[in-house]
Amino acid sequence: MRATKITILLVLALSMSACSMFRSKKETIDTMPVDRLYANAHNSLEHSDYAAAEKAYERLIARFPSGDINEQSQIELAYAQYKDNKPDDAYSTINRFIKTFPTHKHADYAYYLRGLINFDRTGGLIERYLQRGDGAQTRRDQGFNLTAFDDFSQLTRRYPNSAYATDARQRMIYLRNQLARFEINVAEYYLRTKSYIASANRSQYVIEHYQQSPATADALAILTRSYIALDRQPLAEQTRQVLALNYPAHPYLTDANWPHHPSIWRKAIPFSGHH
Repeated sequence: MRATKITILLVLALSMSACSMFRSKKETIDTMPVDRLYANAHNSLEHSDYAAAEKAYERLIARFPSGDINEQSQIELAYAQYKDNKPDDAYSTINRFIKTFPTHKHADYAYYLRGLINFDRTGGLIERYLQRGDGAQTRRDQGFNLTAFDDFSQLTRRYPNSAYATDARQRMIYLRNQLARFEINVAEYYLRTKSYIASANRSQYVIEHYQQSPATADALAILTRSYIALDRQPLAEQTRQVLALNYPAHPYLTDANWPHHPSIWRKAIPFSGHH
């Protein structure tokens, strides 16, 4: 009797093992139930296998078009695409999510992720400007900076107590300074090419729109240089006085060649010591 029981148990065990093996061989992302398919996708994401994660999430979203798991999968799909260096796909996915589920419990993260996607698409824009001039690519890159700033701004405005708000605010400060610095580099470029009206306009734009940026000081200096080159001496003196009052340590006030383009900077108004 005991031998019979052991035999039966062995048969059952082998049968269950065979079923499990059969299921593991046959079960795919086209046949898995929603919970197992999500686990499969999420596991791939956690192990940085972004291509596999994207494929599984996309299949889940297609097979199970509604429900909490579907919504979570859309967010994680966007993140996988972002990490897989597919910014256009990632932006499309997360933007569609925000429009479809504007009051979702993770909407704050969706705005944050959308900002990150644009934030990471802006590298090297100043270098490209200097290489290509004011072309379409440069304007597009600058647009990403502006869009990222707006994304983070929406997050901090809509969800001021979000766990992502502090980081978003720090990124906004960085972006503001980058935007201002970009304008300064363009202004310097115009000044080097003796396009004095253009350099004055760019520096004036920084003064008006990025007053809290460190680039404001350089903008005042460039504006002063531009006015000198345009033979607008009263305006040049007024601007220099504003620079001296607010940024008394700026190198322009003591270095006649700042920022070291002698052919352009020789006509400096010397620092008089009074405001």
